[in-house]
Amino acid sequence: MDVSATPESGEVHKRTHEKRDGRKLYLYGWAAHDLPVTAELEAASPPRPHLRWHPLRGEWVAYASHRQERTFKPPAEFCPLCPVPEGGFPGEIPFADFEIAVFENRFPAFHPDAPPPPLDLPLRGGTATGQCEVVVYSAEHGGSLAVLPPERLALLVHVWADRYRDLLSRDAVAFVMPFENRGEEVGVTLHHPHGQIYAFPFVPPVVERMAAQFRDAPVLADMRQSMGEAYDIAGNEHAVAFVPPCARFPSEVWVMPRRFHPGPWTFSDEEAFSFGALLGETVARLDALYGRPMPYICCLYAAPKGEDGHFHFHVQFLPFLRTADRLKYLAGCEQGAGTFLVDALPEQMAARLREVTP
Repeated sequence: MDVSATPESGEVHKRTHEKRDGRKLYLYGWAAHDLPVTAELEAASPPRPHLRWHPLRGEWVAYASHRQERTFKPPAEFCPLCPVPEGGFPGEIPFADFEIAVFENRFPAFHPDAPPPPLDLPLRGGTATGQCEVVVYSAEHGGSLAVLPPERLALLVHVWADRYRDLLSRDAVAFVMPFENRGEEVGVTLHHPHGQIYAFPFVPPVVERMAAQFRDAPVLADMRQSMGEAYDIAGNEHAVAFVPPCARFPSEVWVMPRRFHPGPWTFSDEEAFSFGALLGETVARLDALYGRPMPYICCLYAAPKGEDGHFHFHVQFLPFLRTADRLKYLAGCEQGAGTFLVDALPEQMAARLREVTP
């Protein structure tokens, strides 16, 4: 399948493989993937997630008790995200090599065939229809976005665009969010470089508030215009990375396209290449800030279904270090009231991130 193309590298190829339990695996690359299947994992038990309504917060909570069984910090030789050589230990990607792989999560919080909620709930329940996917950036067990070559970063942007198009085309899906949790400090249990994609049957509260702001005005573009370049840390012709003046985390960075886009599915090939390169540079700068890999949560915010005309796509990096050896904890005020307390001024952090050498 021709997903897209770049002037530098030609077509993006996509191969679909169905796993033993019916889950889909997608292999993406600049070259066609034609390697034979090696060792497959045993079929997973059918997941049974459901939703419950939180009457005080006015939001859905997803319940997926089967996630307690997910893989927890395996040794590198048993990593389920590594390629599987002939005769090797079975993994999620039963091929000896690949460029980028995407597969349906074995332990999902949302599922296309989710059952109805339990009938005996004392409050409102809902069906957790949707999808959860894992995006594996590389066949290499080590590494990160900071060290992937530009061609691989561009491929990743094309992969996200393809998954957005597929998932948003489904009637049950209202919002799609690719994200990455990086570092044991934020709870990562697999060290192979990877991210995830959640396709929600509803628009989550944080995103609904964003969408409401974008409906009123081009708030992101307006903020960019008013702040000038004092908060910028890096950029190129098509994208810019900056510390937002309203940062809630000490070295928070946002990356956005300079032109309006509802999501990466409307990028040109040149914009995809530039955006991917800037994501890699941003992570490299965060790593260089304290001379160690920065633990973070990275979220891609694209338009929910029906919001394409005004929702400005961007990426938010939420780093969890406030010094080289001190974490930013979300304590009483942040967790209980939702009001963040920040120790570092955004303009000072922007200057520091500009000065570091990735």
